[in-house]
Amino acid sequence: MTTDSSSKRRATAGGISTFKGQERALRADRLGTGGLLLSVLAATAPLMVVAGVMPTTFAVMGIVGQPLLFVVLGTVLVLFSLGYAEMSRHVHNAGAFYAYISRGLGGTAGAGAAMVALVAYNSLQVGIYGIFGFEVSGLLATYADIEIAWWIPSLVAVLAVGALGWLKIDVNARVLGVLLVIEVLLVVAFDIAAIADPGKEGLSLHAFNPDTLTGAGVGTALCFCIAAFLGFEQAPVYAEETSKPHEVVPRVMFLAVTGVAVFFAISSWALTIATGPSGIIGTSQEQSAGLLFFLTEERLGGTFTDVLHILFVTGMFAAMLSFHNVVARYAFAMGREGLLPAAFGRTTGTSGAPGTGSLLQTGIATVLILVFALTDDKPAGDPTAPVLRLFTWGGNIGALGVIVLMAIASLSVIVFFVRRGAAGAQAWRLGTSVLAGIALVVIAGYTVKDFDVLVGAGPGSVLSWVLPGVIGLALVIGLVQGAVLRARAPETHARIGQGNEAFQLDQEAERTP
Repeated sequence: MTTDSSSKRRATAGGISTFKGQERALRADRLGTGGLLLSVLAATAPLMVVAGVMPTTFAVMGIVGQPLLFVVLGTVLVLFSLGYAEMSRHVHNAGAFYAYISRGLGGTAGAGAAMVALVAYNSLQVGIYGIFGFEVSGLLATYADIEIAWWIPSLVAVLAVGALGWLKIDVNARVLGVLLVIEVLLVVAFDIAAIADPGKEGLSLHAFNPDTLTGAGVGTALCFCIAAFLGFEQAPVYAEETSKPHEVVPRVMFLAVTGVAVFFAISSWALTIATGPSGIIGTSQEQSAGLLFFLTEERLGGTFTDVLHILFVTGMFAAMLSFHNVVARYAFAMGREGLLPAAFGRTTGTSGAPGTGSLLQTGIATVLILVFALTDDKPAGDPTAPVLRLFTWGGNIGALGVIVLMAIASLSVIVFFVRRGAAGAQAWRLGTSVLAGIALVVIAGYTVKDFDVLVGAGPGSVLSWVLPGVIGLALVIGLVQGAVLRARAPETHARIGQGNEAFQLDQEAERTP
């Protein structure tokens, strides 16, 4: 192929010449272990989990042994991470899940996974916008005597997150990091206060007794609790932007999943200590999402609780920003490999951020918030109010999608190393992938089975199959797209999951006179 020098070269950035198409590569050496870890952990929204997920699980499921569930799930996800992290040493692609699945199970399966990932992470992101607007409107009414509709702060947050999506990832990492550290410190302060001033049953370890994990609610409780871990699996999404991805990404994944498991196990145990194991279910049913604030006001005072309320909101903002970055990078990877229009596979100006993907997520969030706002004809506190449906629907659709992706990725890891003739060398990792895959399939099955409980719908509700059907539909659409590409555009199909490797081949072609 022939090109003149003006078309072959593009403007330089920071004095570095780039070949045409270089904007299809994310900026390398932007993140170290600390920055990546903070970006990943921010998605877990620790305060939102402690104040929201934990009381809901105690109240709705009636499971005292929630701390033990976090230990069990942490073990499952460590088993998953052993194979997933090893895969990350061989594949560096912002498409993470779908790139890994493509390398193991082929481009068609990768296309299906890509669409599931795009829908799942968008759902998680938009769901948090809903609860964010609800909480901010409540804070303004309580502390400033200002009454505004929930969707106004939600849309303001969409614009703020969208703007940050255009900035450098290291700027975003600093924003996420500051918010995350403060959140964690406040929760740790509560944990210490609860242990120092336990309820009438003292420092009981009853919540770690296996006998507490009995009854019909255990499976659904697993669904609630595994959602608290979502975020650790995002580390490979940033592989192209780290200095040593083969070292940094696995390290961050293990630090994230083990840190989250220990932190949430201790914090949920502290809740049982504060009320007493025999009282945690009744108190959670009475206080609902106000449980943590009720307990901190007793032990740490009103000022601490007020600060906690504010950090509850900023923590959600950090989670929204983290998920936004992930969605933008998935869209970027899909655009670069022909699964979305080519415009998505371009970075933005000097920042090197995946700007078009950022705009896509901003647009989707705006439209969905407006749809739910236009149907808002009930008080915000009503459990059927659109703002709360947005949170529960989006959160659970997204969680199901990520669980499905992890289960498929476990299979892909096994096939990938077997095909490379490395089954013997990687035998113990393949064994852990088998165990993790089985556990994740079981959790996915419980999630679909109990979806009506997860979203607060009645037995036999159409939502119990329509909402999880969103993930099924995304998978089918992606698989059909992959099959069509394989038949009509085999070169494009062959690029799925290849990331920078395919891009570098394009560069070589452009250099060839």
